Amino acid sequence: MVDVKTEILIHCPKEKAAEYAADPDRAPEWYVNIKAAEWKTEKPLKIGSKVAFIAHFLGRKLEYIYEIVEYVPEQKLVMRTADGPFPMETTYTWHMEDAYTTRMTLRNKGVPSGFSTLFTPFMSLMMKSANKKDLRKIKQIIEQNH
Repeated sequence: MVDVKTEILIHCPKEKAAEYAADPDRAPEWYVNIKAAEWKTEKPLKIGSKVAFIAHFLGRKLEYIYEIVEYVPEQKLVMRTADGPFPMETTYTWHMEDAYTTRMTLRNKGVPSGFSTLFTPFMSLMMKSANKKDLRKIKQIIEQNH
């Protein structure tokens, strides 16, 4: 089991941080490993929405479809994929620390199958490192544009 949780403080109101982070079209801008996002259902984002992502991780190209399974605007977004060698659930949460500071949490959890199980401890470390970079990048983008 992989369960990686990272968080960062972003100096802007919660609604601005959440609006940017919850937009799948923006994912390639701030995720180190995501190269493309393509809507498989109609916009806007809602429970049941599906978005295909193309990512590069550990030297491999990964293609997967996330389904939105929980969405409370400006509070929480949960996406889940069941396909591929590493089914994954990604959760974003946003909490107001004060009027101009948002705590964004990014959590990835999943259970690797097959050959991937050999790399579970290594994957956790790599994911934590990538998530930290992703959160630093989203903080930089949001704070520059706020």
